[in-house]
Amino acid sequence: MTTSKHVVRALLAMPAVLTACLLPTALFAAEAGAAHGPSTAIFLGQIVALIVCGRLLGELMQRIGQAAIMGQLIAGMLLGPSVFGALLPNLQHALFPAAPEQKAMLNAVSELGILLLLLLTGMETDLSVIRRSRRTAFSVSIAGIVIPFACGLTLGELLPAALLPDPNKRFITALFLGTALSISSVKIVALLVRELGFLRRTVGQVIVASAIIDDTIGWIIMSVTFGLALHGGIDVASVTRSVLGTAFFLVLSFTLGRHIVFRLIRWANDRFVSELPVITMILVVTGSMALATDAIGVHTVLGAFVAGILVGQSPILTRHIDAQLRGLIVALFMPVFFGMAGLSANLRALANPEMFLLTIGLIVIASVGKFSGAVLGGRVGGLTIAESLAVGCGMNARGSTEVIIASIGLSMGALSQDLFTAIVTMAVVTTMVAPPMLRWSFGRLPVRPEEKERLEREDMEARGFVSNLERLLLLVDSSYSGQLASRLVGLLAGVRQIPTTALHVDYPTDAALPGAESQAERTATVLTEAAESGGVAADAKGEVHSAEHNVDITLRVEEPNSTETAILEEARKGYSLLFIGREPASEGSTFHEQITRSATSFGGPVAITIARGEHRGGKNEGPLNILVPVTGTPVSRQGAELAIAFAQGSHGRVTALHVAGRSSQARPQWRTRVGAALAPDSTADATIRDIVELGKAYGVEVTGHVRNRGTAENTILREAQDGGYDLLVMGVSPRPGSQLFFGEVPADLLRRAECSLVFLASEPTNAARSPR
Repeated sequence: MTTSKHVVRALLAMPAVLTACLLPTALFAAEAGAAHGPSTAIFLGQIVALIVCGRLLGELMQRIGQAAIMGQLIAGMLLGPSVFGALLPNLQHALFPAAPEQKAMLNAVSELGILLLLLLTGMETDLSVIRRSRRTAFSVSIAGIVIPFACGLTLGELLPAALLPDPNKRFITALFLGTALSISSVKIVALLVRELGFLRRTVGQVIVASAIIDDTIGWIIMSVTFGLALHGGIDVASVTRSVLGTAFFLVLSFTLGRHIVFRLIRWANDRFVSELPVITMILVVTGSMALATDAIGVHTVLGAFVAGILVGQSPILTRHIDAQLRGLIVALFMPVFFGMAGLSANLRALANPEMFLLTIGLIVIASVGKFSGAVLGGRVGGLTIAESLAVGCGMNARGSTEVIIASIGLSMGALSQDLFTAIVTMAVVTTMVAPPMLRWSFGRLPVRPEEKERLEREDMEARGFVSNLERLLLLVDSSYSGQLASRLVGLLAGVRQIPTTALHVDYPTDAALPGAESQAERTATVLTEAAESGGVAADAKGEVHSAEHNVDITLRVEEPNSTETAILEEARKGYSLLFIGREPASEGSTFHEQITRSATSFGGPVAITIARGEHRGGKNEGPLNILVPVTGTPVSRQGAELAIAFAQGSHGRVTALHVAGRSSQARPQWRTRVGAALAPDSTADATIRDIVELGKAYGVEVTGHVRNRGTAENTILREAQDGGYDLLVMGVSPRPGSQLFFGEVPADLLRRAECSLVFLASEPTNAARSPR
C-alpha cells in the first residue's frame, strides 16, 4: 500500500517537476539560440533535460514494475513534438532546434551511446546460459524470428507507396520492418526476467538464452540490411562480402579475439599506474572492433556487441569493470539515446486513421507472430505447454533493440517518420505488456526436482569462497613445499579456469630439488601439468568432461631480496588469493619470518603450503586423500571448499572431520556418516552434511566423521595418522600481532603433523588492496 501511495504521489507531482525543470532550461536555450551556429549552451540544456526527465520517468517506471528505459523513451516523447511541442511549440523549438549543426551535437552523443549500450549488453550476455539450454533456445529463437520476420517482410511489400520514404527501396524498408518485428531485446528481456525474480529458473534461462541468440541474429541481419541500403538494392557482391565478412569476424572474435582481449585487459591493469586504465583499454577494443565491422560493410553496433561479449568473458576483474562502466552508461548515454529516439517519434501522427490502424497492425503482428513462434519453438525444444507459454510471454518484449534498429533505419532513409513512430510505439506497448504476462505465466509453473537441485547448488556457489576467486598469485621456490604448492594451484586453476601468476624465487637452498632442470622450469612444468590435469573435472553428476579453455598461466622469476616488493606490486592488480610454498616454512609451532613477511605484504587471503610425508620423497602426482577439519564456521567451510577443489582436480577424495565439545560424553566415541545417511540430530551432523552436499555438487566423494572426545589437535592428528591422509587442509583466522599466528590448534598441527599442510586464511592478514 505504501508503494502505491508513492506511485500516485509521483504521478501527481510529475507535471510540476517536469515544468520546473524544462521551463528554465528552455528559456535559457531560447536566449542562447539567438546567436548563429551551434550553441554549446543549447547542447548542455538538451543533455540536462533528457537526463532529468529520463531519470524521473525511469524511476516511475521501475516503481510500477516496468523497465527504466521505457521511462527514458517516454521522456523523449514528452519532450518532442507529441507533448511539449504541442503545448509550448516555441520553447520546444528553442530547446530542440531543427538546425542540422545543432542536432549533430546531440546525435554524436546518441551514436556513441548506441555503441556503449551494445557494449554493456554484450558484457551482460552469458554464453554459458546458451550452452546449458542451447537446443531449446535455438528452436525458440529461430521459430520466434522466422514467423514475425516473414509477416513484417510481407507487410513491407504491401504498404502503400505513400508510407514509404522511397518506393524504389521498398525491399530495404521491408527488411527493416521484418527485423524490427522479429527481434527480442536481450537487454529488456534479461532486465525484466531478472527484476521479476525469474532469471535463475530454467524457463527464465531459456528466455534469456533465446533473446541472446535473437539479438545476435538480429545484428547480423541488420548488418546485411545496412550493406544493402548503402548500395541501394540487392548487390550480390556486396551481400556476399557482408555475409562472409561477418562470418569471418565472428569466428576470429570468438577464437583468437577472446585471448587477445583478455591479454590486453590484463596488460592494461598490470602495467599502468594511472587511474582506470582497464576502462580505457575496453573503449579502445570496442572502438577498434566497431571500426572493423564498419570496414567489412556491416554496422558498427555488431562490433560493439561482440566486444562486450569478449570483455564480459574476461576471467579477471569482471565485476570491477562492470561497476566502473555501468555508471556512466546508465546515467548519461542511455537517457540521451532513448530520449533522442523518443524525440524523433511524433505521436500526433497516430491521429491519422491510416497510421493508427498501421500501428495497431504492427503491434498485433509483432505480438502474435513472436508469441506463436516462441511457443512453437518451445514445444519443438521439449518444453511443456505451460513452459512454452511462459517463453512466449517473455520473448514478446521488444524495447531497446527495436528502437536502435528503427533509429538506424530513420537515419539512413529506409524508414519514414511515420513508420519510425509506429515501430517505437509497438516497442513501448509490447514491452509494457510483458511484465504482467510474465508474472501470470510463471505463477503457474511448478519447480521441477532437478531445477530445485540446481537452484540450491547455485545458492551455494554464490556464497562460496573458491567459486568467487578471479585471479591467483603463487609465490614459490624450488623446495618440496614450492613444488606441492605449484601442483595444488595448478589443480585449482585448471578446475575453475582461474588465471594464475607464479612468482618463482630463484636462489639455491638446502631444500632445493636435485636435477639438471632449472628451478623455474620445474615450477612451470608442475604448474602447467597440474592445470591440464585439473582441466578434466567431474561435474555435479560425476561425468568427466574437458575444460573449455586453457588456463592462462604467467611465470616470473624474482630475486630473493625483491620478493616482498614484487608481492606488493602484484597485490594492487586484483588477485583474489596468494599461495605460498617456500622453505624454511616453519620453526616449531611458528611460521618462518619469510612466510610472515610474504603474507602481510599481500594484505589479502593467503594459503600457506607445507610439504611433509610422501610429498618430501618426490611424490607429487596421483589422487589426493585429503582431511579437512570443520567446525561450522565460515572460515572452516572455506577450507573445505578448497579441499574439494583439490580433490576434484586430482580425482581424489575428502574426509570432513568435526571435533565435538567435551560435554558430549554420552554419545559414542566415533560416529561415521557418508552422504545422505547423516541423521539431523546435532550441529556437528549439519556441518558435515553441508560439506558432503558441497562435494556432491562437484562430483567429489566426501566422507564425514564426528569425534567427541579428546582435544581438537590430538583428534585431528590421530585421524590424519590412522587414515593415511597425504594432505590436511584447514581454514584459519589470523590473530592480531606482529607474528603470523592462527591459534593454538593450527600451531600445534604445524609443529606435530606428519602429512602435508595447507592453511587457508581467507580473511586478510593486512588491509586489503582492491584493483584499480
